[in-house]
Order: sequence, then C-alpha cells, then structure tokens
Amino acid sequence: MTQAPVSAGRADEPRPAAGASDGSPDLSEGWDEQRGRLHKELRRFDVLLFLICTLVGLDTIGSVAAQGPQGLTWMAILAVLFFLPYGLLVAELGSAFPVQGGPYVWTRLAFGRLTAGLNQILYWVSNPVWVGGSLCIIALTTWEEFFTPLPGLWKYAAGLVFIWGGALAVVQSVRVGKWVPIAGAVARIVLLGFFLVSVVVYAVRNGVHALPAAEFTPTYAGFVALVPVLIFNYVGFELPSSAAEEMRNPRRDIPLAILRSGLASLLLYGGPILGIMFVLPAERIGSLGGFIDACKAVFTVYGGSIAADGTVTLTGAGAVFGGIAAAGLIIGLLTSGVTWAMGAHRAQAVACADGAGPAWLGQISEKHGTPVRVNLLSAVLASVLLVVALNLTEGDGEKYFAAGLGLTISTTFISYVITFPSLVALRRKYPDTPRPYAVPGGRPGLWAVTALATGLVAFTVVVLVWPGFGVGWFGTDGSPADSLPAAFAGERAAYTLSQVVPLLVIAAIGLAFYALGAKTRRTKA
Repeated sequence: MTQAPVSAGRADEPRPAAGASDGSPDLSEGWDEQRGRLHKELRRFDVLLFLICTLVGLDTIGSVAAQGPQGLTWMAILAVLFFLPYGLLVAELGSAFPVQGGPYVWTRLAFGRLTAGLNQILYWVSNPVWVGGSLCIIALTTWEEFFTPLPGLWKYAAGLVFIWGGALAVVQSVRVGKWVPIAGAVARIVLLGFFLVSVVVYAVRNGVHALPAAEFTPTYAGFVALVPVLIFNYVGFELPSSAAEEMRNPRRDIPLAILRSGLASLLLYGGPILGIMFVLPAERIGSLGGFIDACKAVFTVYGGSIAADGTVTLTGAGAVFGGIAAAGLIIGLLTSGVTWAMGAHRAQAVACADGAGPAWLGQISEKHGTPVRVNLLSAVLASVLLVVALNLTEGDGEKYFAAGLGLTISTTFISYVITFPSLVALRRKYPDTPRPYAVPGGRPGLWAVTALATGLVAFTVVVLVWPGFGVGWFGTDGSPADSLPAAFAGERAAYTLSQVVPLLVIAAIGLAFYALGAKTRRTKA
C-alpha cells in the first residue's frame, strides 16, 4: 500500500520525499544522501526473530524471580495493562510511518526536532549503558561461575572483548548483521527450553520447593520493586522500525511480527522464572545470579551434587551441559546488546543527519550500509563505563549490576514518555495517512492505549530514581528502604546519585549534540 502525501503544514515540518519509497516523510537533504546506501534485506521471519531476541532479555530473569511468586502475578497483570497497549501503539506507528529512524521520526513529526533530538539521545545512550553495565557484568559472572576466575586486569580485558565483539557485529551490513539476532533468538529458545526440560527432570528426582498460594497475592511494595524490570522485559517493539527502510515490506511485517513475538516472549519469560522459584530456596535467589544459580542446581541431575550450604558442584555430563548453557547465556546477552544497538544506533544516525546532532555521526557507510561512526562511539562509551564502574564499585558485581540496570531502564523509559504520545499527535496532524493497522476503539481506544503505556513508564522512572515511592502511604505495608537494591541497602543517597547524575550528563550531551547540528539545520533552511 502506498502512503498518501501528508497534508501541508508549517514550513519546517517534514514533507513527503520525492524519491523515498512509500511516500516516507522527508527529514533533510543530508538524510536523503544517506538513504541510498541502505540495503533492503529484512524479511518477515527476520523481523520476528529480531523481536524475540530484543524482547527476551536474559539479564532480568533473576531480578523477577527474586521477588517471589507475586512476580508472576504482576507479570500477567502488566501483560494486559502495558504489553498489549504498547504493542498496539507501536503496530500503528510502525506501519503508518515506516521510515528509517522509527521512534526519532515519530517524535520529530509530532513534536519537532529539538524535542525529538533530546529524546533520541536518551534512547541511544541507554544502549552503551546497558552493554557496558548489566549485560557485561552478568556475562563476566557467568564466565567465572562456569569456567575460570577473572582476577585483576583479566576482568577488564574480558569485559572489553565482550563490548567490542558486539561492536564488530553491529557494524556489519544488514545482510550479515541480521544473523546475530537470528542466532540470539535460537540461543534463547534452546537455552530456556533445555532449562525447562531439566527442571522437570530435577523435580521428578528431587522434588521442588512449594509455592504457597498466598505468595502469589500482589502487593503494592512488590509492584514498586517489580514494575521496572517487568516493563523492561516487555519493551523493544519499536526497534525494527528504526531499520524500516531496510525491510522488504514494513507495513505488513511490523504488526504481524509484534503479535507473534509478543506471544512467544510471554512463554519464554514465564516458564524459566517459575522454574527458578521451584528449584532454588527463596533466600538464595539473587537479582544478578538467580538464573545462573538455578542452571547449576538443575544440571546436577546430569552429574554433580548440592552441598548442605547450597554450594553446587557439577561433574561429568552436568559440567558439560553447564558449560554449554553458560556459553549460550553469554551469547544470548551479547546478542541482546547487539540487537538493541542495531535499532537505537540507526535512529541516532538519522537524528544526526537531520540536524539534531553532528552531521558526521549521521554518515552511513557505503560499504556496510550501517552507521559505523555511531556504532564505534557507542562501543567507546560502553568501554569507559565498564572501566569507571568497576573502579567506583571496587569490583562489587551486585552494586554495579543494580546501578547499571536502573540507569538503562530510566533512560529508555524517559524517552518513551515522549515517544508514546506521538501516537495521538500523529493521528491529529496526519489523519489522511493510510494506516494498514490502527488501534481499535476509535478515539477512546487511542487515548486509553496511550495513557496506559505512557503512564506506566512514567511511574517506572519515578520508582527507579526513588525506590519505594508510595510504600507505606495510605496504609500500605512495607518500608520504602526495603525497596532499595540489596547492594545499596542503607545507601539511598548513593543510589539516587548513581541515577540522577548520569541523567543530567546525558541531557547535557543532548543539548551539545543539538548545538553541533546547527550547520545542518542552516543548510536545510
């Protein structure tokens, strides 16, 4: 279906590009020059596996399991109140405006270049923070648990190999690079499927820990603790839209891929989380090592033992399967970072080419058809973060993990607070644009979907910056201090600074980028 030209508006509003396919909104002459270097290589099945790799993050499974059975209850509730509305919202935006840059273009059309540019910086920087933060620390912890310790400089070296290995994959052409999320999706399905089979075998031989029905009862304190990681587990639908002009048929494929990947991710999350709670005593489930510890315990059915103090020793086939699972987990973590980078970096390149950042970062490689400069800058940022964070936390993996994951989620979700309302704005500004898929329910449905998705991510940002917000109010049980990450127990000021200071730095970077894009904006004017 060909998109009809959007109605004329202000002189600085994007207009249909003369040479762009699907009547895509034109952003700037600078981006038109880069557009011709893109390669249309993504098919429907590629987009589906891309989304599975994006949605099913292995770094937060332990965090959900650590909150006990009510984590599954809240997971089901948020699937209805957030995951479904969010999927409907992105399905309409992605199919109606299938333009390279996805979220940046939606907010640019809705709210202007400055707002979109600052918003995009938050969305982009969240990736190096994530890769150099929680993903890297879980990969290092997994390596030490299953293979060999990484003392001193070896930890830094291994972390840098993880970061730059991912960067090498991101810079490849889409024809080559698309195999990374495909491999990541397959690794997730195999790893989590084998883990669940092993849990069944373990249960038959050793029994499982009882999960009293009362523990499934949702509480406000549990909601505050879980909402950041649960919603973070559910996001990523918009990423393929950042590479929309590299898809064969984005109008058709984006809504279908969202539906199918959404159903798959619910199954791939729920089973392993329940398995961890069946296998490990509640007091031994940690945010960082929950899934790793559960794998080790379960694989004793193939060879190994569990001591009275909970120490697990794998032998024979158990050690072999443990090593394979550890390698699969590390691959899964790496491909998560790579897949998110493939989307977020493309959107940042479009923003820079459009004048919301330095033009040199908006260059698309003629050889690879990817934003190599943005990719390499992200790897540098992730490397700096790794080195600085390991020094500041004195090697404390749990503290590093908690601060890094919190910052990753807050930067991503602040950007969503701006991106999601663009659905309503674009319905109003471009009512005649063909929408292969539209949110059902007319105007009430439109506002309900937007309000639910936006409201929940905004609330998540609040409880990330100030854990325990609202706990103990109006007769609710619990203490706000109990909502702090375990690694920051009694250190609220230190945790809050670990979130607020980087956010202020990122905002300053956004303003600097916008200032550096002035030449591009003047050229267009």
